Amino acid sequence: MDLVALEEIRRLKARYLRCLDLKLWDEMAETLTVDAHARYGTPSYGEPLTFEGREAIVGFFRKAVGPGITTVHFAGQQEIDIDGDTAKGSWLMRDKVIVPEHKVVIEGAAFYEDTYRRVDGVWQTASTRYDRLYETMMSTDDLPSFKLTANLWSSTRLPGI
Repeated sequence: MDLVALEEIRRLKARYLRCLDLKLWDEMAETLTVDAHARYGTPSYGEPLTFEGREAIVGFFRKAVGPGITTVHFAGQQEIDIDGDTAKGSWLMRDKVIVPEHKVVIEGAAFYEDTYRRVDGVWQTASTRYDRLYETMMSTDDLPSFKLTANLWSSTRLPGI
């Protein structure tokens, strides 16, 4: 097994999720092939969301996970098979989404099923997909003690802090 490629793919997935949570859209785009395909099966949106191309994927996240929405994603238990300049990977993902404007907290888990391609010596995600194992949605009205005490994107954040 190509251990260097394995580590590069692990870092690629970590970077994709970090960029999603920190809203680093230009850097996130670099993790995807130009012709990347994505399918996110999440009950919050009803039907699975499908996107063709890097710009469509990143464009969706720019709109859907904008300022005021806090997300955190964890991925592990990866199984990665490499075949030359292509690879397949499966990752267990858990996430939390906090949307104060709508007084909602969403949590869930899924297995990402990804394909990767090495382009000019750099691994990129060619396709990514998941269907939720479970998803929960809670109103913050039902959580009387819920208080968001930190939010990187809060408009009330003090300068320099």
